[in-house]
Amino acid sequence: MAEHQLNPNTWIDKYSDYLFNYTIVRVDDREIAKDIVQETFFAGLRSMKNFKGEASERTWLISILKRKIIDHYRKINSNKGKAEVRMAYNSDSETEGDWLEERVADPYAENAENKIENNELGKAIQNCLSKLPEKQATIFRMKTIDGFDTETICNEFDITASNLWVIIHRARTAMAACMEKNWF
Repeated sequence: MAEHQLNPNTWIDKYSDYLFNYTIVRVDDREIAKDIVQETFFAGLRSMKNFKGEASERTWLISILKRKIIDHYRKINSNKGKAEVRMAYNSDSETEGDWLEERVADPYAENAENKIENNELGKAIQNCLSKLPEKQATIFRMKTIDGFDTETICNEFDITASNLWVIIHRARTAMAACMEKNWF
């Protein structure tokens, strides 16, 4: 008997923010990230019959999402040389060890420059996070970086879901303004 069941009627409410945040880190374009998440939901609907119930709904959707991200990079890089590149996922049991066969001209050409840029970006993000009020920063980090679900955060801080989304919106707005000023 399957341990987990699918309920596509709740996918958007339960998973869209998590899937979007997961995707935006990997594709760095809001519109493309939205499209990929939408494609993930459609693919999930089309392949519901293949769901065996061995994983949670969220884990199953993330596995579909990863394939959609890989497809995105294969599509945009189809005319370049071929190499195997490791995607920088969060180090959790669901994503650790995922590989992407991606077509790139030279995976080592800008390696040092990219590392410096990534370090600088990380510092800019941490700097902007440190400027947020403590509660706002913690909630923002839990939701967008650590991927905690809404219910867990609401219970921990004794707030409503509406209040959570106001806090997240304000944090995103402040982070965007700070990053615009200090990074871009």
